[in-house]
Amino acid sequence: MTDTVSFGYQQIAPEEKTARVGDVFKSVAPSYDLMNDAMSAGMHRLWKDRFVRRVKPRAGDAILDMAGGTGDIAFRMVPSGAAITVADINPAMLEVGIERAAKRGIDGLVWTEANAETLVFPDRFFDAYTIAFGIRNVTDIPKALREAHRVLKRGGRFYCLEFSTTLWPGFAEIYDAYSHKLVPQLGKLLAKDEDSYRYLIESIRRFPDMAKFEGMIAEAGFVQTKVEPMLGGLVAIHSGWKI
Repeated sequence: MTDTVSFGYQQIAPEEKTARVGDVFKSVAPSYDLMNDAMSAGMHRLWKDRFVRRVKPRAGDAILDMAGGTGDIAFRMVPSGAAITVADINPAMLEVGIERAAKRGIDGLVWTEANAETLVFPDRFFDAYTIAFGIRNVTDIPKALREAHRVLKRGGRFYCLEFSTTLWPGFAEIYDAYSHKLVPQLGKLLAKDEDSYRYLIESIRRFPDMAKFEGMIAEAGFVQTKVEPMLGGLVAIHSGWKI
């Protein structure tokens, strides 16, 4: 790991990033849906639906949904009959998910506090690993990708939904203006938290582009890697297989 890592546009010590990201998500957990609506103009629901269709969860599958504390992805996979473990480093996010599951009458999910970089699960344990809008907040992304590879069975599937950089001419400038100027103000107005929303937008800007991140997935050991861009790459579904 390098001596410093990015926290938005700042460079800080790795151990400091883990703590500060934890504080961000502790702050935004109660307004999680609002946060996602602000960052995606409400489209995150459609992206998550499409993401789960790509995962194709099946009855009998063991699936790890990493950084999935609020349950957004897990709830969409429940009808498949898969055995789903929801893991998140942040207990505040898990609390939101557990409460939401109870309100919806959803049971059978396993909820666990876990760090994506140091998973406690055995080797070759899961059939699929999903992570949606979480990988960019990990301190050591290559280490987390190696852990994802380790806990997957041979033939296991890795799926990641994450913001990236749109390649559409003109649209990048429009979204950049919207995200940098309006989203933090929405956070201030609606969630009383401008700084956390500003960090989340900055973290998107610092995240590797689609080609570079696909290369990182391959370096972790995955094969047949694929990128499916949406809105020209504003958000993308990354996938790979373990053989």
